[in-house]
Amino acid sequence: MKILVINTGSSSLKYQLIDMTDESVLAKGLCDRIGIDNSIIKHTKTGMDTVVINKDMSNHKEAIKEVLRVLTNEKTGVIRDMSEIKAVGHRVVHGGEKFHDSVIIDDRVMKAIRECIELAPLHNPPNIMGIEACKHIMPDIPMIAVFDTAFHQTMPKHAYLYALPYEIYEKYGIRKYGFHGTSHKYVAQRAAIMLKRPFEELKLISCHLGNGASICAIKYGKSVETSMGFTPLAGLAMGTRSGTIDPAVISYLMDKEKMSIKEINDYLNKKSGMLGISGVSSDFRDIQEAAYAGNERAQLAIDIFCYRAKKYIGEYAAVVDGVDAVIFTAGIGENNDIVRRGILLGMDYMGIKIDWEKNRV
Repeated sequence: MKILVINTGSSSLKYQLIDMTDESVLAKGLCDRIGIDNSIIKHTKTGMDTVVINKDMSNHKEAIKEVLRVLTNEKTGVIRDMSEIKAVGHRVVHGGEKFHDSVIIDDRVMKAIRECIELAPLHNPPNIMGIEACKHIMPDIPMIAVFDTAFHQTMPKHAYLYALPYEIYEKYGIRKYGFHGTSHKYVAQRAAIMLKRPFEELKLISCHLGNGASICAIKYGKSVETSMGFTPLAGLAMGTRSGTIDPAVISYLMDKEKMSIKEINDYLNKKSGMLGISGVSSDFRDIQEAAYAGNERAQLAIDIFCYRAKKYIGEYAAVVDGVDAVIFTAGIGENNDIVRRGILLGMDYMGIKIDWEKNRV
C-alpha cells in the first residue's frame, strides 16, 4: 500500500511517497520558492541522487501538478500511474475547535476547512488547492486531513484564552490554537529518542523556524504553550507575517492609510515580517546574502528574528519549569547555522551548551 503525503506551506510544498508494507520512503521532494522568482523542485528517488528541476510555479496548484508529474516520470518516477497510490495524507493548518484528530476528507470536512480560511489565510487556501488537485486527478482515492492545531489541544485554558470578555470565546471560539503541531510533536519525540529518555519525562522547547515560524513549550509529552495564536499571524516575525504587535497599531494604520479589513489583513500577513523589514525578500537566503553585502535593513531583519526567538525560549523555559533540550527544525531551523547561533549565543546562563563546530554542520 502506497501513501502520498503532502505538506503545503506558505511558499513551499514538501512531499513523500511511502510504501506502508515496510514504511520505506520511495521518493521525496520539495517545491521551493512557490510564488517567488527562481522556483525549483528538488526530487529524490530513494537510492538515487537528488534531481533539481528549475520550474516556475506561481501557485500551489501548479506545484501539485509538478509533483504528480515527477512521481510518474520515466526517469524520476517510482510508480507507473496514480492508481498505485491508495491514500493521500494532507497537512491542514487550521481546523478550529472542530477537529482534534486526523479525519477522512468529505464534503463536511472541506466545508469546515474553508470556514477556517479567515483564521489561516496564507495556509488553508493552498491546503485546499492541494486537496482539490489530488481529488481531481485521483477521485476514488481516500484523502486524509492531519491538522496542525491538534497537538496543541492539550494547552491549559489559562494558556489558550485571551483576556477578552468570556462570551466572545463562547460565541466565536476566539482563543489561541497554535500551529505546526505535527512538526513540534514529531521532532520532540525524535529528541527523546536521541536523549534516550522517555518523551513523557522531558521538558522541551521546539523551534519550528521557516517562512512560517513558531515555538512550542512541551512538558511531559504535551504541548502547554505555543507562540502562534488564533491564527498563524501571531508570535515570531516571519517571512511575510508581522508576528505579534500592539493591537492598537491595526486601527491606527487603518485610519492613517485608509485601509479596509481585507487590506490590513493582507498587509500584516503578506507584506510584513522579514520582507517588510528588509525590503529585499521573504526568503532568508536572499536576506542573508544582502546582509553579507552590507544591507543594513537585511541585517536588522535577521537580528529581529533571532532576538524574538531568544525571548520565547527564555519565556517558555519559565513555563515548563526548566528545559532539558532546545530543538530546531524546518527550513531555517535545520539549515541556517548563523540563525541558530544568533538565537542561542549568550544563553549559557540557562545551561544551554553548544558545540559551535557541530552547529556549523
